Amino acid sequence: RLMELIFLAEFWRAVFFSLVRILWGFFMAVLVGMLLAVASSAYHFLEVMLWPFLSVIKASPVASFIILCLIWLNSSDLPVFIAFLMVLPVIYTNMLQGIKSTDKKLLEMAEVFSVKKLKRIKYIHMPQLRPYIQSACSISLGLCWKAGIAAEVIAIPDGSIGEALYQAKIYLNSRDLFAWTVVIIIISIVFEKFFTWGIKALYSLLERG
Repeated sequence: RLMELIFLAEFWRAVFFSLVRILWGFFMAVLVGMLLAVASSAYHFLEVMLWPFLSVIKASPVASFIILCLIWLNSSDLPVFIAFLMVLPVIYTNMLQGIKSTDKKLLEMAEVFSVKKLKRIKYIHMPQLRPYIQSACSISLGLCWKAGIAAEVIAIPDGSIGEALYQAKIYLNSRDLFAWTVVIIIISIVFEKFFTWGIKALYSLLERG
């Protein structure tokens, strides 16, 4: 069935529709999560204020957020917000932990020798944060795909992968269900590998520079 679907224009439109929205939510979560982690590491009161909100997001069922958010958001925007919401705590927590784990002796040495902030970020913070960034992106990419597709199945935006899964359920079409599930898995794996490669490439450029 998958070999039949890949020759249909509707198949690629659905893939593109879901891909753009879920990745948009992912990128926004990465940016906001990193900024909040940096701010929380500098101002402890912000970390204390954010803790209950992020704890609620992590503990609450995804379906509850999807149904609640559907009241305020239209069906095409919902996957973006749900992907953002699910990824944000993962990025924030990993980044904050990475910043806190930075070797204090290296920072003290940089302070003594008056090393500029940009060089501190490049040669001290970035290498220390690398495993945390890789772990956060690896975990959150799979999470955002599952949450985003779940949002589409409930909201049923026209021309999405979620709508195709919903139609497969309604008509008990197991062939389509398995085919679209394979598509979701493949896209998730490909983008996880792509981002892992991208992070390695970025660090290689920083090391050369």
